[in-house]
Amino acid sequence: MDNGSSFEGTRAGASPPVSVIATVYNEGPAIDELVASLAQQTRQPDEVVIVDGGSTDDTLARLQRLATQGEVPLRVLSRPGSSISAGRNAAVAAARGPIIAGVDAGVRIDPHWLEQITAPFAAPHPPDVVSGFFVPDPRSTFEVALAAVTLPALRDVRPERFLPSSRSVAYRKAAWQAVGGYPEWLDYCEDLIFDLRLQAAGYRFAFAPQAVVAFRPRPRLGAFFRQYYRYARGDGKADLWRFRHAVRYGTYLLAAPALLLLTALASPWWALGLLLGLAAMMRTPYRRLVSLWQPLPPTERLRAALWAPLIRLTGDLAKMVGYPVGVVWRRRQGQRMEIYWRSVTRDA
Repeated sequence: MDNGSSFEGTRAGASPPVSVIATVYNEGPAIDELVASLAQQTRQPDEVVIVDGGSTDDTLARLQRLATQGEVPLRVLSRPGSSISAGRNAAVAAARGPIIAGVDAGVRIDPHWLEQITAPFAAPHPPDVVSGFFVPDPRSTFEVALAAVTLPALRDVRPERFLPSSRSVAYRKAAWQAVGGYPEWLDYCEDLIFDLRLQAAGYRFAFAPQAVVAFRPRPRLGAFFRQYYRYARGDGKADLWRFRHAVRYGTYLLAAPALLLLTALASPWWALGLLLGLAAMMRTPYRRLVSLWQPLPPTERLRAALWAPLIRLTGDLAKMVGYPVGVVWRRRQGQRMEIYWRSVTRDA
């Protein structure tokens, strides 16, 4: 992979140049919002590289127009048919800065995001990767409930274990190149595999909780099911989280049916086990919900509370359906795909 040429004229002692990258497909009006938010950053990007993966709407035309307007130093690449991974790799390969800051279209970027996510690179012992954070931007009662069930609150995060999402991340281009970039054989969970390869290679991570972007959760239950089905299919393809998935199957296919059977045949007291299990599963989502539902009137808060367990059940079922599909795919490849990220070394 090409390192690209470096920026000229960087003065001694200055912070290293930063290239912001993204890959997009049929984003339409979100493109204008993305570029406008980058233009409002307190730390301006030295360049912005956006790859269009073959949009069938006016995304590419909007990008080309914005590039000529000069709000930000924008470079646009058209790569029809590119996956998310291939689009990101193309953007990073074309980027000229030694520091890459990744973001997604469709998010609201805090004006201090780029300043905060690149600040650790100027520290006395700088990291190689910086994890930003993301918060929900819900537009409905359902989306509030979905955010509470699926998205971590800042208090839930263990910085030493937090792996960045590519909607808010920064890393050294040299590290990206050393681990082979994003995995183009994987359609979902690609940023997680990229993180794990960096981690396995010994690169240093830092957490920047003030580097925040906001994104909208899925607006409907069906869209959420498809999202989590694809995530779990990606887990199966990449051989991720075997134990977590095994626990889920054991809970729904063995423990819950056994408790129901004991309740029906032996004693209603066995139902207490089901209630305690449900309470344990929903404790954290309801704690998050209380902090998210403040703008809602009381009746909508009740609706959000009722949505939460259904969302949890839907997500678990989607994972249980998607995971074996990914496992079958991996086994049909004729090779152990997990070696791709588990055996990487820093000198790879």
